[in-house]
Amino acid sequence: MKVDGRYTRTIWVEADGATVGTIDQTLLPHRYATIQLKTVQDASHAIKSMQVRGAPLIGAVAAYGVALALRQDASDAALERAYAQLFATRPTAINLKWALDEMMAAVRNRAREERVDAACKRAQEIADEDVEINAAIGRNGLALIEEIAATKKPGAPVNVLTHCNAGWLATVDWGTATSPIYQAHDKGIPIHVWVDETRPRNQGASLTAWELGQHGVAHTVIPDNTGGHLMQHGLVDMVIVGTDRVTAQGDVCNKIGTYLKALAARDNAVPFYAAVPSSTIDFTFGDGIAEIPIEQRGSEEVATMTGRTADGRIETVTVVPDGSPVANYAFDVTPARLVTGLITERGVMTATREALAAAFPERVGR
Repeated sequence: MKVDGRYTRTIWVEADGATVGTIDQTLLPHRYATIQLKTVQDASHAIKSMQVRGAPLIGAVAAYGVALALRQDASDAALERAYAQLFATRPTAINLKWALDEMMAAVRNRAREERVDAACKRAQEIADEDVEINAAIGRNGLALIEEIAATKKPGAPVNVLTHCNAGWLATVDWGTATSPIYQAHDKGIPIHVWVDETRPRNQGASLTAWELGQHGVAHTVIPDNTGGHLMQHGLVDMVIVGTDRVTAQGDVCNKIGTYLKALAARDNAVPFYAAVPSSTIDFTFGDGIAEIPIEQRGSEEVATMTGRTADGRIETVTVVPDGSPVANYAFDVTPARLVTGLITERGVMTATREALAAAFPERVGR
């Protein structure tokens, strides 16, 4: 995707062939800066502090984190330590474990002198595969947008509502929920995106709006509570969200507030889709509400907000009374019954155990 008109990815290997570069997303949208990851500790900190976030990108960073660990020490003990350290950074996104398991499979039975090259190769493959998967999700989702566009008056845009950031910043490139949007825009289909601000952390306002603007996609930032009103007045043609984990029966775990959008969409007959790379499908879980661990993050994410002042300073201010308790659940689960369809790299399918198992038989039990 584009930053200042130049194509880029969210993660890359630097010119020295060993250091990993990525974007510090905690500084967006007011400042674009990159960071260098040289150790597994750097990779773990980047994930935990949310300098990098989004399930697919977390997986890619974790993969490179294993490679960085093995550069320092290629022993079995170091490999196990790296796995445990990276696995502990974020509990909800299944891509993290998937990527770590892929890395373990790639290096565990190799001689020590072969492990670094094997790890670097598999990490690069995971990043490249993510790009291809998201491009395919975009092509499959594009067909849904084209169907709606065909019913519109000439020049009238397809209005898509999204939640949080499931854009290219959350992946290696293209994004999941945004991939169909970018492909529609690049094809010349009029499209407009309603961007939920997505409290806490404002990842819609700070990240989704920034990247859509960089690519020239028409969009409007709205408070999280506005989506239902827009749907009631026929101003939303479809909802597309991302996901951090999808269960075997099609329940979708995504940023807190997604469930409320799905309820509003169902009440107003608005199609509700989740964009799902296969690495986010967890066939070991059935009932998402009962089984998926929901991360609870620090109270400061709710109690404070960071922004740019009129004179250009970046400041953090407190927005709740001193002493008021704060709860910060990072995700919620949308039951499969509220999901119109899952947009995957292998097509659009119903959110059912049967459809997922038929499309991804190799992942059943993983």
